[in-house]
Amino acid sequence: MKELEDILLTTSQIPLAKKTVLNISYTANIIKDSISNTLKPSDISIEQFNVLRILRGQKGKATNLQDIQSRMVSKMSNTTRLVDKLILKGYVERFVCEKNRRKVEIFITSQGLNFLEEIDPLVAGAEANITSPLSQEELKTLNNLLTKLRN
Repeated sequence: MKELEDILLTTSQIPLAKKTVLNISYTANIIKDSISNTLKPSDISIEQFNVLRILRGQKGKATNLQDIQSRMVSKMSNTTRLVDKLILKGYVERFVCEKNRRKVEIFITSQGLNFLEEIDPLVAGAEANITSPLSQEELKTLNNLLTKLRN
């Protein structure tokens, strides 16, 4: 990774578009590693954490696998497997609808909500640490630019 950083910083021959995409990809990996390391002692992945946050956002209402998948940051995640792992940890419950056996409802448990209360400050600290070199104005600008890239 250090090699890539050196190339990005020292090579002016790389087209700006390529340099930008490489820089964003490199930074995304650093951010993902930092958040993963924060979650690792709690034996939870970023994707599992994301599922829990999605379910918390439902405010007690049921949701299904398709809704969770559509809200995932990483669209490549195997949502069924993630939910299964969270069920084993006691953070999530799954119910099959008696009237329509194909309909599966997923809820966050009180244990899952308590876990999020414990881990949220740690993740917030990691996020603050990651973004600490930037001012509030720079963060706003960066967010606006990244949103613009996605649209």
